[in-house]
Amino acid sequence: MKFIPHAYQRYCINRLLTDPALGLLLDMGLGKTVITLTAVNDLKYNRFAISKVLVVAPKKVAEATWSKEAAKWDHLKLLRIVPVLGSQAKRIKALNTPADVWVINRENVPWLVEYYRNAWPFDMVILDEFSSFKNHQAKRFKALTWVRKHISRIVGLTGTPAPNGLLDLWAQVYLLDEGQRLGKKITHFRERYFEPDQRDRDHVFSYAPKPGADEVIQKLLGDICVSMKAEDYLELPDCLTVNAPVILGSKAKAAYDKLEREMLLQVDGETIDAGSAAVLTNKLLQLCNGAVYNESRETVEIHRCKIEAFLELVEGLNGKPALVFYNFQHDLARIHAALKSSGLKVRELKGPQDEDDWNAKKIDILLAHPASAAYGLNLQAGGNHVIWFGLNWSLELYQQANKRLHRQGQTEKVIIHHLAVEGGVDEDVIDALEDKGSTQDRLMNALKARIERVSGRE
Repeated sequence: MKFIPHAYQRYCINRLLTDPALGLLLDMGLGKTVITLTAVNDLKYNRFAISKVLVVAPKKVAEATWSKEAAKWDHLKLLRIVPVLGSQAKRIKALNTPADVWVINRENVPWLVEYYRNAWPFDMVILDEFSSFKNHQAKRFKALTWVRKHISRIVGLTGTPAPNGLLDLWAQVYLLDEGQRLGKKITHFRERYFEPDQRDRDHVFSYAPKPGADEVIQKLLGDICVSMKAEDYLELPDCLTVNAPVILGSKAKAAYDKLEREMLLQVDGETIDAGSAAVLTNKLLQLCNGAVYNESRETVEIHRCKIEAFLELVEGLNGKPALVFYNFQHDLARIHAALKSSGLKVRELKGPQDEDDWNAKKIDILLAHPASAAYGLNLQAGGNHVIWFGLNWSLELYQQANKRLHRQGQTEKVIIHHLAVEGGVDEDVIDALEDKGSTQDRLMNALKARIERVSGRE
């Protein structure tokens, strides 16, 4: 296929050719991969500016996305791309295979750095889904800082640079400029631009930007980051969100209310940190979906109301395929069991073949966990309906997962269905996802409000 770049794509390519460090903060569907590969091809074969390129990506992206994208375009067919995956022996063999671009999953970055030590060979590094390097304490971040001085060109690609707030930016920008813009240490960045938000006597749970901090930070990053939104550059079909209410029967409602009350009231009056909040809300989300894990990790079914609502929703699609996101493993098992006699072609998303078969319309129901489908997958050819059987608190995963269908190449209006228990924590999650706060803030605030309702203080 002949690549005819849009004006915004030409601009990004030119920036990659001229800037040794660049954050491409491009919305999903704007063509980050083809933009980057086009620049790589030019830098290597026309300008002789680079020799070896490393791409660090989520595992599913590393498996196929970069290779597929190169094979898709006529001007990139000579680029040799080798995935560095599997056992240590397989990874070493791949690293010794002649290529232009080597693609490794982000979990193996510490191993890669240790493997080469002072003989780091990659003069250009591309960090696909740059936001996965937002944690300054993570091994993958620390490993890259050790070899940063050996990297002459570095690129960060993401559509969600700050999913949990502006603090996420420090580690990512540090990899680009080694602390020139936001400071050498995250503590200095935090002290300069943030103030404590959620806290108790001894601990600060979250920080909020100081007045005007976001404008200052944006100005500091203006020369090293390019930010673009899909709606400004692409003509995408509409995207409609529909909340499908799940009404609990009297027995199910009583069981849900009892367990919710007992769980929430036993922590009432005690300090709730983010860890305990996550445990509590996860249990409540399980209850909404209809089953919980007991202490032995066995599944205990409490109700089938959401399963029944799901089956009605699928029937109402009249044969149209649906991408279904689940939250817990027992959700997956129960959905599989419920669809067993439906006659529908049901598949769990596990690898590139499932992606291909979905896009070839060989699958009616594609089941996926948002964490495994959040990055790099192009599923827009297979359907236009997304069903969230169970939601989670991560705005980043939610947005990325929905963009698997709502992206360039989609020809129909995308409809996103939320199955939500009326009066349950499902509704809190939907409200929170519409909020712009951090994941932790959203979770804590929702839990506190729910405790107040349950205890009758509201």
